[in-house]
Amino acid sequence: MNGWAAGLVQAAGGLLLIGLVLWDIFQTVVLPRPAPTRVRIARNLIRVTWPLWRWRALQRTSSLDQEKLLGSYAPATVLILLITWILVVVVGFGLLLYSLRDGLAPVPDFGSVLYYAGTSVLTIGFGDITATHGLARLVSVVAGGLGLGILALGITYLFSLYGSFQRREILVVRLEARAGAPPSGIRLLESYGAKDLRPGLASFFLEWEAWAAEVLDTHVAYPILPYFRSSHDNASWVSSLGAVLDASALVLTAIEDGPTGEATMVQRVGGHFVEDLSNFFGWRNVPMALVERSEFDAACERLSAAGWRIRKEDDAWKAFVALRSEYAARLNQMALYWVTPPALWIGDRGAVRHMPPVGSS
Repeated sequence: MNGWAAGLVQAAGGLLLIGLVLWDIFQTVVLPRPAPTRVRIARNLIRVTWPLWRWRALQRTSSLDQEKLLGSYAPATVLILLITWILVVVVGFGLLLYSLRDGLAPVPDFGSVLYYAGTSVLTIGFGDITATHGLARLVSVVAGGLGLGILALGITYLFSLYGSFQRREILVVRLEARAGAPPSGIRLLESYGAKDLRPGLASFFLEWEAWAAEVLDTHVAYPILPYFRSSHDNASWVSSLGAVLDASALVLTAIEDGPTGEATMVQRVGGHFVEDLSNFFGWRNVPMALVERSEFDAACERLSAAGWRIRKEDDAWKAFVALRSEYAARLNQMALYWVTPPALWIGDRGAVRHMPPVGSS
């Protein structure tokens, strides 16, 4: 291969790497919706690293050690992704500038070109290597501009992620006082069993309807967000959503005097959330309630003791099975995939060791 052809291949490779990073940044940071393509650094980085990270965490014998390791995954992955973008861009501009090395002084080897590309992208500019003329100058200026742009978009990405995470966690933390930790839909309804507290259940469901809509939008737009774990023991956005959906399902099928209108709305929006996020990750729904009849009967007894009027249990059971089968399997897949602390009716309660609920001895 002659020098002209080699230079053309080097320039094409550099442009390909730069274009790959810019396309990935556009889809990850700028595009406010699920990205249509599978050719993405961010997406494939999570696919490769999460199974290994998850496996390593499950080898730990202590629940505290598990949570520490799992909790560090998402922040570490974001930092690795930002560093990867910069490194790939540096290599891309290195290849491009190496094809134009006659326009650099002194004429460097490839290692020196990578060094010059790095100082250009990071806008350091020591001046020991300079672009003297032609396209080399233009490429150096473009490298500095793109470097600043990538850093700015990276900072914007971090703010967007942590802002969405904090908004998500507000209701998750508040749920603990009503539904315990890990949360339970039955305990939630027990908390609202007193007649003077029942009006608050309707507004509670409305809050969670809005929460489900917002979290669905952000978690599909930024697929790294589901991997961010709550900083509170036994708290999880997956089990919290499950507790609210189970509570609304019980209101609609087993309880006669509950806020059925608001329960219907949170069931629809929450079920839509579970369906869309599961479709994004490729999980199919298998219609099954994942609750035994004995567990349902025990739940009805607890709700009756809390002051709620209960429908005929045979009819209620059939309706409950039909309603919970619409979301239970997918919700369970989410809980197992993200190794959430096991909760009542949600997740594999024997798969992860977890701390006792708040208030237990």
